[in-house]
Amino acid sequence: MHELSHRRRLVVLAICCLSVLIVSLDNTVLNVALPTMQRELHASVSGLQWTIDAYTLVLASLLMFAGSTADRVGRRRIFQAGLFVFTVGSALCSVAPNLDSLIVFRTVQAVGGSMLNPVAMSIITNTFTDARERARAIGMWGGVVGISMAAGPVIGGLLVDSVGWRSIFWINLPVGIAALLLTMVYVPESRAAKARHPDPVGQLLVIALLASLTYAIIESPNSSAAHTLAFGALALAALLALLWYEPRRGEPLIDLRFFRSAPFSGATGVAVSSFAALSGFLFLSTLYLQNVRGLDALHAGLWMLPMAVMCFVCAPLSGRLVGSRGPRLPLLTAGTAMTASGLLFAAFHAETSNVTLVIGYVLFGLGFGFVNAPITNTAVSGMPRAQAGVAAAIASTSRQIGGTLGVAVVGSVLAAGVHTGPYRDVFVSAARPGWWILTACGLLVLLLGALTTGRWALATAERTADRLQTEEIRQQNPTGVGA
Repeated sequence: MHELSHRRRLVVLAICCLSVLIVSLDNTVLNVALPTMQRELHASVSGLQWTIDAYTLVLASLLMFAGSTADRVGRRRIFQAGLFVFTVGSALCSVAPNLDSLIVFRTVQAVGGSMLNPVAMSIITNTFTDARERARAIGMWGGVVGISMAAGPVIGGLLVDSVGWRSIFWINLPVGIAALLLTMVYVPESRAAKARHPDPVGQLLVIALLASLTYAIIESPNSSAAHTLAFGALALAALLALLWYEPRRGEPLIDLRFFRSAPFSGATGVAVSSFAALSGFLFLSTLYLQNVRGLDALHAGLWMLPMAVMCFVCAPLSGRLVGSRGPRLPLLTAGTAMTASGLLFAAFHAETSNVTLVIGYVLFGLGFGFVNAPITNTAVSGMPRAQAGVAAAIASTSRQIGGTLGVAVVGSVLAAGVHTGPYRDVFVSAARPGWWILTACGLLVLLLGALTTGRWALATAERTADRLQTEEIRQQNPTGVGA
């Protein structure tokens, strides 16, 4: 691919940011519409969980597959296909006649979305060849992720209250069509020099693991113990099979050798924990503000504005800190703030006072604003350049897994609690265990940030990189001739 002009590179970056904007926005914009959808579609708590988790579950399952496919058949081609499928899925969601149809159409959206984020990252990496320019571009792209995830409730509240919940899917249509047309004109085609081979068995095992685990958690309040245990056993079997099968492949879907690097393992754990906290936080907050306080969608979104503002301010600041001082300080700040926010709700009933409610939202926004930038940086820390894309894809997948599990676990705990009495009367007490779970997620971010960013951790990353490079050279030249 020939070198593009500076102006065209910026246009390509803008197109990639448009794609990540609609995908990330869809992760959070739906939350504020949940109470309205619950009433109009006569949905249970588990039904609401599935409207969110059907999307994040499919995203988590297909992200790495989509990235490797794009490297093989063409990044622009897969990116265009993703924009088309996502836009069609959004249109279908906007006309869904019932909850079951909406859940199915959300999976269509997610299939398209899975082709966007990892492929956009590959396009950016190949467009910006200068290391410093690439770092700034990735920082801007990552900032859009954090800002869109935080702004979702405010935008969703405005749309739901003024037009209706179906309008939250309409906004994807002009953005998706514009990005598709701009991609055809401005984004050049590119492929990897040596694309990874497909791993269909690994892909099926990942889908079986995530789907069965999510189903067991979400449906546990409404199912028998035997039914829940059966799906839990299926998830465990899929995990064990994955751990056995993947190391035996030359080019596995998930390279387990990466986990020898403490920074990589820490980044994966931080991604799961922080995004589980975000999804659980939004799920509990929107249901509380609308179903207990009786606010409409717009005012519920405005109540969460302090969180969005803090995310908007802290996300770029975190990116600069990561670039200048490394990921340790942003991760420690994020873990501390998220833990404090969770504690405020879990131990001090923050939602019962306007002042403490705002403080809780400010703290959580501060924490989440700081956590997103260091995740990818820490994941690829010390990795060989040839492996950095795969490492970043696993980190992105971990974000979606966290989002899926956060809604599944917190929602199931809430569903079990609200069975004990009238919804509005028991909601606060039923949500208490959920807030403790979110506190534990924040504490895990803090501990992993402290443990996996020090000298010992960086040494494990260097050893892992050396092993990966040595094994790659051995595979390319098995006879050792000319070495």
